[in-house]
Amino acid sequence: MERDSQLKLYGQVADRLKEAHAKVRALQVPESVRMALTRKLLVVTAAAKHDLPDAARRLDRLMKDLDEGRFPEGD
Repeated sequence: MERDSQLKLYGQVADRLKEAHAKVRALQVPESVRMALTRKLLVVTAAAKHDLPDAARRLDRLMKDLDEGRFPEGD
């Protein structure tokens, strides 16, 4: 049963990562900001390999920031 819930969460995180990447690509922001957001997405992707619930929480925070127009500073 736990495996089923883990697989469901994995599918949800994968779908949301795909959505997040599309949002980042569509943003009209400087390239440095886009790169910073892409790095954050890569961190979430890496986290999903080791701690899926933590990756889901990180992705939720990142999506909320994107929705509210809060972007990281570019380098």
